[in-house]
Order: sequence, then structure tokens, then C-alpha cells
Amino acid sequence: MLNLIVSTIVFFVASWYIKRYLDEQEIPKGMTRGVLVFTLAASVSWGAGALMDWAQVQIEGPQAAAQTSGDVSRLLKAVAKPHP
Repeated sequence: MLNLIVSTIVFFVASWYIKRYLDEQEIPKGMTRGVLVFTLAASVSWGAGALMDWAQVQIEGPQAAAQTSGDVSRLLKAVAKPHP
């Protein structure tokens, strides 16, 4: 959950800084500039999310994988039973 919050905040901050930089370079506003800002901000946001995941693993250790195979087989058996 923290990953999502941090990524969202980083996206908007990166978008603001990129727009400001492009304004200083006097690059005209348009579709190409908008796509560039979105792509770069999304990339920075994705990187921040990956960094948060890495930091969480370093702090807490690797998380155990969820076992769903037993749950799925029990669910299939319950569905297959005839109901009166």
C-alpha cells in the first residue's frame, strides 16, 4: 500500500518538475510534449515503486509466497458437489 502512495506522489512531483524544465527550455506545449512528460513521470514513478519494494525486502526480509493450490482444489471440490 505504501508503494502505491509513494508512486502516486512521485508521479505528480516528477511531472511538475519535468514540465517546469521543459518550460525553461522553451519547448512548446503540445501532444508530443504531453506524452514525453507522462512517459518520463511514469518511469520515475515506476522506479520509485521498485525502490520501495526493494527497501521493504531489505528491511523485513523476503515474504513467503501464498499457497493457493490447496485452496483452489478445495474450491473445485466444493463446486463439484451436488447440492440438494
